Formats: sequence, C-alpha cells, structure tokens
Amino acid sequence: MFDGGFILTKIYTLVNQKGGVGKTTSTINVAAYLAKMGQRVLVVDLDPQANATSCLGVDKLGVQGGTYEALLGEEEIFPYILLNERLNLSLLPSSPSLAGAEVELVDELARESRLRKAILKVANRYDYVFVDCPPSLGLLTVNGLMAAVDGVIVPVQCEYLALEGLGQLTNTIERVRSALFPELKVRGVVLTMFDTRTNLSTDVVREVNRHFPNQVFKSIIPRSVRLAEAPSYGLPISEYAPTSVGAEAYEALAKELLKGDKA
Repeated sequence: MFDGGFILTKIYTLVNQKGGVGKTTSTINVAAYLAKMGQRVLVVDLDPQANATSCLGVDKLGVQGGTYEALLGEEEIFPYILLNERLNLSLLPSSPSLAGAEVELVDELARESRLRKAILKVANRYDYVFVDCPPSLGLLTVNGLMAAVDGVIVPVQCEYLALEGLGQLTNTIERVRSALFPELKVRGVVLTMFDTRTNLSTDVVREVNRHFPNQVFKSIIPRSVRLAEAPSYGLPISEYAPTSVGAEAYEALAKELLKGDKA
C-alpha cells in the first residue's frame, strides 16, 4: 500500500550529485530496452538541463509543459506527457524553466513531495517510471528521492575518485529516510564507463562492491563511443547502435532489473 492505494508500477529514481557519471544515459537506455520488451515506461526528466528530454529527440526549448508544472501546478500532468511512438516510450519533459523551481518551491506546502503526488496520479498507466535527477542534492533531487517508491538507482563511474561524494549522497538518502520517507531504499548501484584496459576500473568495481554489498548490478556498462554519440541523434542506444557493446550492456541491465522485480 502506498499513499492510500495499491501501486503495481515500479518507480525508480536515478541519482548521483556528481555530473558525468552516466545517469541520464542509464535512465533513457534502460527505459528504452524495457519498452522494447513490452513494458509501459515513463521517463520523468527532473533536470533543468533537460538532457533526458533532448536525448529522446525532444527540443527542450519547445516544451509546453512538463516537470515544472508537476512541481508547481495543480493541474493533471498527463496532458504534458509525450509519447515517442517509435520507441513506445513516454516522457514527462523538462525545460530551462525548471531552473527556478527550487526557489519557487521554498514557500510551498509539502514541497518535498510535489513530484511524488503528481506521479502517483498517473502511475497506474505504466509498468515503470524512471526519474532522472539533476547532478545536485537540492530540493529537486529531494523531490526525486521522495518519488522513489521502489528505491533509488545510483550510477557510479569506474574512474578515479568514483567513490568521492557517495558518502554525501548516502547521508542525504538517510536524512530523507529519517525525516520524510522511512521506506526509502537503494535498489541498486550501476557501474558505468568501465574500461577493460585499466586496472583502475577493476579496482573501482571491487571497492563499490565492498561499500554496497549485494546491491551492485552484475551488468556493467563499458566506456563506449557509440553511447556517447547516441544522444546527439536523439536516440537511445537500442536504436542508434543496437549491436554495439554499450547496447548489449544496457539490454542486459534492463533484463536484470526486470528479472529482479519479478522475482
């Protein structure tokens, strides 16, 4: 039971306050593969930079409504949700106007749970909802954490200082858990940008598994030129380069997530 209703939808938030860790890439590619597997999927872009919106082929400057309205408006958000028919994937887009939302939310009642309330109103239309957070630990991210009914997914790049900041993120999750949302949990950690040519990547994998025992996804995402190129074409890797190593890795991750959720 949640917020007075039984929700079958899996709602996950992808979060890491560090930029460039593959958070948006993981959001759109896992979502696209799950949609390809027949799941009804909604991506919620909670980042004012609107990278998830752009990566799915939507011009962020042309957005008529989206997460800004979800946080500050009282109307239903369903009319703002865009369906990509080619991908069979839905998107609640972001736009630069979201940048002012944190300031505007300060004096609002229940400001931390605005997004959760909006998502739960449409959740029964989907099997999965993925919230892509900004690279920060401000009020927008707190809204994302509050919406994570089934947990947070944390992308961590396999690079030097990868664990830097994870303690801060863990503390933020713990504060939200203790003060606002006791059921908040970590669904899993995704290792990204793994480079087979370096011992460093292997060392980071070992360290992350030590810090998050039994919480790290087995599917590891490699460093890939194709993954870096795909956003400029407004396509997920499943459409841009479906036979690439990056595509195979994200397909495996989506299958791992789906299998775990059905267990």
